Amino acid sequence: MTARDFPTEAARRLVATALDEDLGPDGLDVTSTATIPGDQQATGHVVAREAGVLAGAPVIDIVLAGVAERTGGRPPAVDVRVADGTRLQAGDVIAVVAGATQQVLMAERTLLNIMSRLSGVATHTRRWADALAGTGCTVLDTRKTTPGHRALEKYAVRAGGGTNKRMGLYDVAMVKDNHVLAAGGVGAAFAAIRKRHPDVTIEVEVETTAQAIEALEAGARFLMCDNMSTDLLRETVTAARGWAAERGQTVEIEATGGLTLEVAAAYGATGIDWMSVGGLTHSSPIIDLALDLV
Repeated sequence: MTARDFPTEAARRLVATALDEDLGPDGLDVTSTATIPGDQQATGHVVAREAGVLAGAPVIDIVLAGVAERTGGRPPAVDVRVADGTRLQAGDVIAVVAGATQQVLMAERTLLNIMSRLSGVATHTRRWADALAGTGCTVLDTRKTTPGHRALEKYAVRAGGGTNKRMGLYDVAMVKDNHVLAAGGVGAAFAAIRKRHPDVTIEVEVETTAQAIEALEAGARFLMCDNMSTDLLRETVTAARGWAAERGQTVEIEATGGLTLEVAAAYGATGIDWMSVGGLTHSSPIIDLALDLV
């Protein structure tokens, strides 16, 4: 991962909200300001308490700057020693922070909350990416993200070796059963989207091989196969690719619904291109990180 990949503006917005929650309207830590002299200096290590994959290291600078802005202090210096996307072991020092003790401690919980969350997403994603290695299939995320965290959680998916499916309702059209019902059929739904948004990618959800062929005949070239068994999925992949090949065309195929790490490789081996997993962002446990003064 590079600094250019990190959604800095989204991180600043999230950090601002988090610091407002933590420091209140007066930018105050009643414990630290009462017990620690304002001129006392400290060095702290951001460390991993368990193995995982790192995501969110650029947040450290953003949080420290936010605390300084609210308190009129000077942001501590930061030396990030581990890049996002790196596999961590327990005890690894991710970054060194040096500056006013009050500033460091005011920033501690906010930066750890965000980094632990993002590293949890990256770690979970890496397990899926590893399970799919060699199958030709890539794991995707979904829109099942924490409100206000989407850009950061999707960044964490990339840090873990996954790919972002779509950022929202605005960049990719996905025709699901309710759209088909409301529009009066797959063909009508596809045609309406293509007329209104001629350049947008359109994906169509299907549950059977027959529905997949119907979607292709309507013009779809991106299919999402929902809750299929491996046998049905393999049959659908073969039929869809055969239909497209006969016409000198290609089709992208995604599987979703009811997938687990235990069956990921078997589904990936059916010939699909993508596997979307909402759990990457809605069910990833955090990675335990800490900030230790040294």
